[in-house]
Amino acid sequence: MSDRSRPVPQGRLSRLAAFGQIAGGVATGVLGEGLRRMAQGERPHLSDLLLTPSNARKVTDQLSRLRGAAMKLGQMLSLDAGDMLPEELTAILAQLRNSAHIMPPHQLERSLAAAWGADWRRQFERFDMTPIAAASIGQVHRARHVSGRDLAVKVQYPGVAVSINADINNVATLLRMSGLLPSGLNIAPLLTEAKRQLHEEADYLREADQMRRYGEHLATDSRFVLPQPFDELLRPTVLPMDFLPGVPIESLSNVSREKRNAATEALLDLVLSELFDFGLMQTDPNFANYRWQPDSGRIVLLDFGAARPVGPETADAYRQLLRAGLASDVPAVREALIGMGFMSKAQATRHRAAVDAMIGIGLAHIHASRGGVFDFGDRQFIAEIRLKAAPLIADRASWALPPPDKIFLQRKISGMVLLLTRLQAQLPLLDKLAPYA
Repeated sequence: MSDRSRPVPQGRLSRLAAFGQIAGGVATGVLGEGLRRMAQGERPHLSDLLLTPSNARKVTDQLSRLRGAAMKLGQMLSLDAGDMLPEELTAILAQLRNSAHIMPPHQLERSLAAAWGADWRRQFERFDMTPIAAASIGQVHRARHVSGRDLAVKVQYPGVAVSINADINNVATLLRMSGLLPSGLNIAPLLTEAKRQLHEEADYLREADQMRRYGEHLATDSRFVLPQPFDELLRPTVLPMDFLPGVPIESLSNVSREKRNAATEALLDLVLSELFDFGLMQTDPNFANYRWQPDSGRIVLLDFGAARPVGPETADAYRQLLRAGLASDVPAVREALIGMGFMSKAQATRHRAAVDAMIGIGLAHIHASRGGVFDFGDRQFIAEIRLKAAPLIADRASWALPPPDKIFLQRKISGMVLLLTRLQAQLPLLDKLAPYA
């Protein structure tokens, strides 16, 4: 058994016990770190003791063993934290994006037999039992069907679908116990939406349908290539699709500026089309969902379980925000953010000067590229915004969550900006945005 091979805990009690281990391990870490700092004459805050690299390692290890909704929420935290958490902690949390444990062979064998029957191997010339990828909901295997078609086969972890509600409730309980969330913050709508969306992601028949829909939207765009599901072997927990070769999207960091800008421009065009043209957005911002083909320059799109509709009202709200931003109208941007729920009225009232300053800094940075290109790799302004944001973050009573549907859309948009930043894209951003205002 490889170091990454661990059975997926399936029973309710076994998964609950794993959450108990997380809480116990973190509590032990808090106690030890607190005693160490007090011995050095410090008076640490609880949040400082909770957000230590040691505790992050404990949490990421247990969530990666649980997989499912628990790991998915950890992945969301690692991406959404952005520039707000210390670099070391962000790097540790980011391990959840690529360090999932895998099923041992006997558990994989049982899963495939349950989906395809005991003689399932007769369907294949080859089926590699070692996965080529492993994530929160399932793992992916290479295979060749007897027809000669090369496949990537996504196999869902057993018990994941039925554990979603309990896992999310348990993670929410851990967050509340940690004291990291204000007591008055209502996270119930977000939890309800997270459960609904994760149940949809666990339905591979639905994902296959979303894959086909994206294929139709991008049929005439030669910059992208998508797999198609193999319907003959498609099951609710097993999704066979075309195997498409490609290298990690981060590999673009090592190619010429011309090739990098061509690929990143395609990615920017894609997220704008999703938001304003398709009425459909793949909301999981994980970088592993994009791969690049060096020979053709095409981008491979993968994983459509998190595809969500974008309603006309939501698209119009983003247009209003975009229009205000392009006009450098700080008050209009502020009111658009309040209207969309990304900022509470309390924050805008209590911290008006700081809010307007943050908006102004961001707009000035974007408009500095007028007539030229926007350098996504230039992040110097982030430190200034973080400084202005400090009083808003400290005023926990003013926190409010945006509507859940906008949270998931914004995760994708923010994730794309993060990817373009990592790739140090240089693009005519204002020219790209203007047609949608």
